[in-house]
Amino acid sequence: SQPAKMKLKHNINPVLLQFINFIILLYTFVTYIPWYIFSGSRHAIAKAKQVKAKPVNNKPGGAYRSVNSLHCLASVLYPGCDTLDKVFKYAKTKYKDKKLLGTREILKEEDEIQPSGKVFKKVILGKYTWLSYEDVYIKAVNFGNGLAVLGQQPKTNIAIFCETRAEWMIAAQACFMCNYQLVTLYATLGGPAIVHGLNETEVTTIITSKELMQTKLKEIVSQVPLLRHIITVDGKPTTWSEFPKGVIVHTMASVQAMGAKADTGNKQQARPVPSDVAVIMYTSGSTGVPKGVMISHCNIIAGITGMAERIPNLGEKDIYIGYLPLAHVLELSAELVCLSHGCRIGYSSPQTLADQSSKIKKGSKGDVTTLKPTLMAAVPEIMDRIYKNVMNKVNEMTSFQRNLFILAYNYKMEQISKGYTTPLCDSLIFRKVRMLLGGKIRILLCGGAPLSAATQRFMNICFCCPVGQGYGLTESAGAGTITEVWDYTTGRVGAPLVCCEIKLMNWEEGGYYNTDKPYPRGEILIGGQNVTVGYYKNEVRTKKDFTVDENGQRWLHTGDIGEFHQDGCLKIIDRKKDLVKLQAGEYVSLGKVEAALKNLPLVDNICVYASSFHSYVIGFVVPNQKELAELARKKGFKGTWEEICNSPEMEKEVLKVLAEAAMAANLEKFEIPVKIRLSPDPWTPETGLVTDAFKLKRKELTAYYQMDIDRMYGKNVK
Repeated sequence: SQPAKMKLKHNINPVLLQFINFIILLYTFVTYIPWYIFSGSRHAIAKAKQVKAKPVNNKPGGAYRSVNSLHCLASVLYPGCDTLDKVFKYAKTKYKDKKLLGTREILKEEDEIQPSGKVFKKVILGKYTWLSYEDVYIKAVNFGNGLAVLGQQPKTNIAIFCETRAEWMIAAQACFMCNYQLVTLYATLGGPAIVHGLNETEVTTIITSKELMQTKLKEIVSQVPLLRHIITVDGKPTTWSEFPKGVIVHTMASVQAMGAKADTGNKQQARPVPSDVAVIMYTSGSTGVPKGVMISHCNIIAGITGMAERIPNLGEKDIYIGYLPLAHVLELSAELVCLSHGCRIGYSSPQTLADQSSKIKKGSKGDVTTLKPTLMAAVPEIMDRIYKNVMNKVNEMTSFQRNLFILAYNYKMEQISKGYTTPLCDSLIFRKVRMLLGGKIRILLCGGAPLSAATQRFMNICFCCPVGQGYGLTESAGAGTITEVWDYTTGRVGAPLVCCEIKLMNWEEGGYYNTDKPYPRGEILIGGQNVTVGYYKNEVRTKKDFTVDENGQRWLHTGDIGEFHQDGCLKIIDRKKDLVKLQAGEYVSLGKVEAALKNLPLVDNICVYASSFHSYVIGFVVPNQKELAELARKKGFKGTWEEICNSPEMEKEVLKVLAEAAMAANLEKFEIPVKIRLSPDPWTPETGLVTDAFKLKRKELTAYYQMDIDRMYGKNVK
């Protein structure tokens, strides 16, 4: 069974183990009846077993809807609040003086010299200082009016290129109010991608931070000829005289001061309507050029309506920690869900999140310890990092402590797989681990890439809370599916949200059909109000990825392959495109990497492989016999052809050649294969690994090299 596979290994004397198991059995028996009477968990067990989504008709390929929205898809959070400015106004009126956005003050910054001679910046941070709903509203109104003074017109684009912080959300709300189209760019994007986004959207104003202006914008500003205004959210930088003529640098505070003085008598007509574009969100493209997804007010509102329905008892008692990029649809949606329900949002960063984070001075507190959030979103890479850190600590424990932890872990895994709770284990064994995220987390939401079953189960057990997996795309305003809190199964992404419906379309090439047994399979299509307007200035791609059916319903063709289980939950099983998202969120186009390396004299054929559960790319190479034999001779390696191909030493030598070619082809570091398998046999149509036209059959190649894939990703191979 799956829980058995994920259990941790202990080294306890078998006789002692029998005795411990007897005590555990006795404890379980004695506590079961009071638990059953007083705990609400039995209702959760019943809910977990319920059907969560159903097809709307009996035809193959019929759309699945949540059982809570079978007859009508949800599209608005609050009656009459059909644009984002109305949603915020409603929240401001309802939660007026309640805290909304929190930021930690920097008490001290210092340079710490490492033994290697490197200098790391360390900070000591104080308490969170808070802005109320009313404070944020006034700041946003003033900023919006100030932008109008600078010449910003409704329905024109304005860019934000900034780290996740309170000012990002204030600027966004100002744009929503004044119907400015907010162009979002990741703070981690490279120069050419930033230039592309800014020029394609023809922005004249960009909102940024001092650090990003100095490190990223300064070098590229001359390549953005239409740029007139740069607004820094955190005060004026010390040196800004080197900017080209015609570009003026303002601070956010000075723009707000302009707005507070401005005459806004005739502002009313600038308000947005639901179909107006709220955000143009730049997302990674397979060619390396990012695409701008146009997301309307009604798209975002439908999406956050669907997401909010999956979070029970969401409200004023909740505190959310915001540290993922706000330029990503997962974080923006999560924060808008919180803002519309009276929750507090405390800002953080990956460098200051925990006590052990890289920027936190030893002995001082990280953000989670200070904030004690109840809600948190994470990407798998962060959860995997926590998992590895905790397991390293477990391995450093004394034998007694380690075995106690493992017994508790395995016992709790058994219990939660049956739907039961373990209050004694939670308070005695897992309390310390739980404190790593502040001790108060009640729901962890994971999105952005697939989460491995082992990590998901680990987070369930050690952090004593449900781990919800979500599935959505920028093109669906982040909404698609989210698992329900009482669903403790792993590897699935849950049922469709109440705002959308999902159907599976046959993909003949991959051999997936919506008539497959036991589960219908096919390409995932998402339909509903959350499906976005399309790609900015890219009609061809919009027509390819979006369709409208005979009922006027808009559908997004995701390129992902899924299967529906009997309870209406979706599982992602494959990807149609050869675009793979690595664990850290970077996209790798396998075809692009192969094209860059295929023409090397040393390479007869190459198949690049990447997994969303790992952070690096690997490859299988059919080497050119003459070239590889010559390379082996130069390196003094003697052996048969098979021995040369199976030699780790020769793999390293070929990798060096591939890396050089990849650098010359301007591939990103994460796109370059880190490990390879040299194949002594060529791939021919007869082997079944390539088509008659010698196109790669990825599925067959993956199956053929599965043991090598496991080896290259460090899995135990029997």
